[in-house]
Amino acid sequence: MPDILDKASNKAGLPPGSLVHIGEHAADKSRVSAFIYDQDQCSYHREMTVGEIASLVTAGKVSWINVSGVHDTELIREMGNVFGLHHLLLEDIMHTGQRPKVEEYEETLFIVFKMLTFDPGQDSVQEEQVSLVLGKDWVLSFQEKEGDVFDPVRERISRAKGRIRRMGSDYLTYALVDAVVDHYFGVLEKIGDKIEDLQDEVLERPSKNIMQTIHKSKQELIFVRHSIWPLRDALNQVVRGEFEQITEQVSVYFRDVLDHTRQVLDAVDTFRDMLGATLEIYLSSLSHHMNQVMKVLTIIATLFIPLTFIVGIYGMNFAYMPELSWRYGYLAVWGVMLALAGGMIYAFKRQRWF
Repeated sequence: MPDILDKASNKAGLPPGSLVHIGEHAADKSRVSAFIYDQDQCSYHREMTVGEIASLVTAGKVSWINVSGVHDTELIREMGNVFGLHHLLLEDIMHTGQRPKVEEYEETLFIVFKMLTFDPGQDSVQEEQVSLVLGKDWVLSFQEKEGDVFDPVRERISRAKGRIRRMGSDYLTYALVDAVVDHYFGVLEKIGDKIEDLQDEVLERPSKNIMQTIHKSKQELIFVRHSIWPLRDALNQVVRGEFEQITEQVSVYFRDVLDHTRQVLDAVDTFRDMLGATLEIYLSSLSHHMNQVMKVLTIIATLFIPLTFIVGIYGMNFAYMPELSWRYGYLAVWGVMLALAGGMIYAFKRQRWF
């Protein structure tokens, strides 16, 4: 996020709608692919130009055009010209630090949300902005780089599974949003496994860097919550029927996505509570360990206090101390000290102090 803010400052002074790419991910080359389908037929086209796309989009068929790589200013501008997109919408597509939202531009509906994936190599959650533009009979999707979670949607279109081929472009929009939200559960499952391992480590073998790990996990959950929370408000707008591009029939399916989003946010809050409890357990274990150490040191100090007192008495430099000239004085002092120490240890055990 700080890198995006630094890059966003470069736009200071530019007029609204200026196309400047702001983001952390930049594909080597922008690629455009398209699904054109209706109930009876389906065709898939990859590595296309904007001109070729314009010739494929026809009335009566649903067109899904996917763009991977939003850093190509000329490509985004051409897409805007072909589909009549507002210049502020194009600006938001290239600014990948957008907050998830839903906005209406004349006859199109613009949806921005975050696609989350878990990177095992870095053992962390990665974020990518996805922008959807819903028009009549077509949907545009813009991603920052290659790779997404839309393969189940592509399979359903290719094999005519479910109702997606019988529905319109608004249902396709729902399917794409639903695929991303469903993938949130897989990401949360990975986070949950990390938290469970962290709890086991705290209970069994707490290490010195456990605090750093807990802090990192809390930051990760804050990051996930920040990415998902605004989507709930955006979906609420769709469910309330504020946009004419979404039919009442499809609005019911968006309500289901909204429920899933709430479940994800509830899971995030639960994990935050678990991390808080893990931190308390760790601090309690540290406190318990410190108490054990202090108890041992206290017992040792208590044992030596009377012994030190006795030794201090016979260390005084008085000329006339009867015990100093006694033949068995040394052994007697040792006997008294050992008996005193043994009695104290017995008393401590009776009190179950150790």
